Amino acid sequence: MGLNHTDPCRYPMRQVSVLWGKTWYYYLTNVLDPQQLSPQSVCDLYRRRWQIEDAFLLTKRLLGLSYLWVGGTNGVQMQVYATWIFYAVLNDLCADVAVALQQPLERISMEMVFRSLYFFHRARSLNPLLQLLTWLVEHQRSMGLVKAVRQRHRRNAARSLDIWPEALT
Repeated sequence: MGLNHTDPCRYPMRQVSVLWGKTWYYYLTNVLDPQQLSPQSVCDLYRRRWQIEDAFLLTKRLLGLSYLWVGGTNGVQMQVYATWIFYAVLNDLCADVAVALQQPLERISMEMVFRSLYFFHRARSLNPLLQLLTWLVEHQRSMGLVKAVRQRHRRNAARSLDIWPEALT
């Protein structure tokens, strides 16, 4: 943390150590009070650090931001802004679907919600009174909106209960 033993770190840090299976994981934080930031929260924040990378991957791959349609600065800025605005709207729609289906947001497939918009548009052309959220909830199984719980996720959840038993109370 410092340059060497004669020039140590100037700021106090807290190390959180967690035994996950047979492996120890170490996390550093500048929040010294465990009441303010619990060890479980430190681990959870670290686990979620890649969400920004997932957002970049989704906007590039699914929403097409990896291909620029114009070469001018103004056009590129407009494409980037429009894509990120659409991503924000899609993210809000996924949150609404999660609430309506009483599922955690992580279980909702943003890609499948995006792909189902085409089918909703087709259905709405036949019945203009259809509402998007109602239609998504009604067709969530056929559209595959809720991700399956994988075996490794079940194992990790069980292991998490072993590590953080007090989280149940």
